[in-house]
Amino acid sequence: MVRLSRRHFLQAAGAVAATPAVDLAAQTAAPSSSIAVDKNVLFGKGGAIDLRLDIYKPAPGTEKRTATIHLHGGGFTGGNKEQLNERILPYARAGYTAISADYRLTSQGSWPAMIEDVKAAIRWTRANATRLGIEPARIIVVGYSAGGYLALTAAGTPNRPDLEGTGGNAGVSTQVAACAAYYAVTDKGPPPSPAAASYVTASFPPTVLFHGVADTTVPIESSQRFFQLLRDAKVPSEFHSFAGVAHVFDSQPDLAQVCGQIANVFIDRQVLNRRPTPTA
Repeated sequence: MVRLSRRHFLQAAGAVAATPAVDLAAQTAAPSSSIAVDKNVLFGKGGAIDLRLDIYKPAPGTEKRTATIHLHGGGFTGGNKEQLNERILPYARAGYTAISADYRLTSQGSWPAMIEDVKAAIRWTRANATRLGIEPARIIVVGYSAGGYLALTAAGTPNRPDLEGTGGNAGVSTQVAACAAYYAVTDKGPPPSPAAASYVTASFPPTVLFHGVADTTVPIESSQRFFQLLRDAKVPSEFHSFAGVAHVFDSQPDLAQVCGQIANVFIDRQVLNRRPTPTA
């Protein structure tokens, strides 16, 4: 066993600390009042239903030229983009153009209607990159619970004809740069959808997972199993668990902020400013 003297340990720690890092304090300082919001923007059609999204714009001077598309939970039977109003603010404060998008529920369409709508949102975002002030290659999907299933599925199925739908902006790519999933359903979506795990390959984009240890709605094992699949496929990935908290734990502002900061560092390292991971 190698033993480090205190001097050598501090030197090693210093080398790690010297690695370029995201300035979290600077990127989370923007108050909510400085975040401009465009509400109910039409982005496509889900059958005969108008699909709409909200755009949370970062404060001037903080822009990362990167979009995060957020997908609400609700068990595929309920929920809407409005329930994410507070939970996506940490992303906007950190400089992301944060987009909250609706998708059809099971009462409005059967599978694959939901994922078709998600892909329509990705296509719309890429087609409107100049208007949004983002780079087309910097689109990230973020999903919560049932929305986590959709985010992971979208991440693993770019440009698959059987899941693209006809919601608008045909021919625009639905590839994403990264994925974040909060307490995600990973086994099965609405019938007859397959497990999100079936889409994990070595080409899956970098992914960060968040889950509460005390979650009884979607047990933490859902994310643990998915994380192991990502590891086995050698996909850049992280899994963060939170002690004593249940489902939708990020409705607490402090935990939402922490998750936003973790996601921010992950995205910065894996997408925006790629660099080697420090080693001991």
